[in-house]
Amino acid sequence: MKVIAILAVSFISLGTFAQTTEKKESPKKEMEEKAPVVFKTLKIERAEIPYDSKEPFIFEFKNNGKTPLIITNVQTSCGCTAAEKPTEPIEKGKSSKIVVNYDTKRVGQFTKTITVTTNASTEPIILTITGKVLPQEAAPATN
Repeated sequence: MKVIAILAVSFISLGTFAQTTEKKESPKKEMEEKAPVVFKTLKIERAEIPYDSKEPFIFEFKNNGKTPLIITNVQTSCGCTAAEKPTEPIEKGKSSKIVVNYDTKRVGQFTKTITVTTNASTEPIILTITGKVLPQEAAPATN
């Protein structure tokens, strides 16, 4: 009888502990918390860009690390793209941006990459801009 009582208590205890589950956060949230640098977006797409437009592509990011973040280098994939990086360290918990300009006197579809290196990781961060530059509008003929 004692054996049956002990077994019953054991099974009930096991069942109680088996029901306890640990709440897991979403993988994206978990990754963001671990990543020292989190960009709002890694790709900016623009369907139609007016010829000779001066509107930049702006990549905003936050330093989620425990130390000041230094953007050590920003390299564009070609000479038609220029990028400006922060010159000062970004303190933990603070945000900043990388401003990218594309030469919109080049008509047509494009895809360009920007490689960002930091003191927080050995792996570079790849940003992408895509779009289509529209042809220059013909000026009306004047007589």
